[in-house]
Amino acid sequence: MPTLDPSEEVSNDHKRLGRELDLFVFSDLVGSGLPLWTPKGTLLRNLLDDFVWELRKKYNYQQVEIPHITKKDLYEISGHWDKFKDDIFKITTREGHELAMKPMNCPHHTQIYARKPVSYRELPVRYANTTMCYRDEQTGELNGLSRTRSITQDDAHVFCREPQVKEEFLKIWDIIETFYKTFGFALEIRLSSHDPEHPEKFLGDKEKWKRAEDILRDVTKEKGTQTFDGVGEAAFYGPKLDFMAKDSLGREWQVATIQLDMNMPERFDLTCINEKGEKERIVMIHAAIMGSIERFLSIIIEHLNGAFPVWLAPVQVIVLPIGEKHHDYAREVTELLKKNALRAELNQDNESLGKRIRNAKVQKIPYLMVIGDKEVEAKTVSLEHRSKGSLGVQTIERCIEILTAAVSSKK
Repeated sequence: MPTLDPSEEVSNDHKRLGRELDLFVFSDLVGSGLPLWTPKGTLLRNLLDDFVWELRKKYNYQQVEIPHITKKDLYEISGHWDKFKDDIFKITTREGHELAMKPMNCPHHTQIYARKPVSYRELPVRYANTTMCYRDEQTGELNGLSRTRSITQDDAHVFCREPQVKEEFLKIWDIIETFYKTFGFALEIRLSSHDPEHPEKFLGDKEKWKRAEDILRDVTKEKGTQTFDGVGEAAFYGPKLDFMAKDSLGREWQVATIQLDMNMPERFDLTCINEKGEKERIVMIHAAIMGSIERFLSIIIEHLNGAFPVWLAPVQVIVLPIGEKHHDYAREVTELLKKNALRAELNQDNESLGKRIRNAKVQKIPYLMVIGDKEVEAKTVSLEHRSKGSLGVQTIERCIEILTAAVSSKK
């Protein structure tokens, strides 16, 4: 949670920047807490999700997909119904069956794992699934993208044997560190445990909780990382490592999380066939890198004041011909940029060059290319960076090298 009141206005409020940069919109006809994503905003979401998948793919995750509704029985078995039934959107079919809009994905994933017997040789099994969930948040609690009724989780679940937990945690930790370093975040780690004084808030017995929490402590020791305690901050089914990031305004946010779950495999009777040919209870690891794409974007928009790095910017470069006689060459340059997989726009509006440059800077486009008589004659462009200023006259080939290097390095 942020250390500032979420209702407190900030100079780079993501709600204002979202409108100015044309990323998302809220509609009274659709409803509060249900953001609609423009083409630019959708591109941002997809780029972030692709990055997470790129990192997960190295560790042999497999993508799965699930429906957005379920019988309430699924959540009754998992324990979510008793714990969160007031937060769940409910649907009654015309035949009188009660269904739920999914507020989380883990119970669905257990049923994919449980579809067939699994040998210990197949473990760990790693599922990844970016999908939208729905929670009946109170109107007064809604706040832009920070708190919504529709949230998109970059969710993953690992099904493994208990001795494999440490290695799997460390792999996920590496993914989290790589992802957040890309945005300049330093991370602090909270070990979130159950509250022994309020056992009714948590599933499972004391012995199971102690074993799970000891495993997490061993993980942090092996990583050589200092943690701070979060007694009572555990998920109701298991302890977790919460990754805390401080943004450019000095606010601290809980972002990624890795959770160890020994209870849900018990409730759904999830097993593997071990070396002796016997059924052996497995454990489950929950991991979300961004947590939710909506909330992560609210943080990152404010952290960067809307100035996305080149690889993430919806428009990476804008081409600005000074006059009409420069339009043909400007179109040629724009097409060449696009052929090299760069997101380029051409602005040949009937406005002054100064006004078009100002508009591009308001849109926080990383690179500007200005084309006049000299550039047309020499087949060059005048290149400018939004913060570094003029980069001089460059060939289009050199510009492509500069932009491509910035994209591939994710700086």
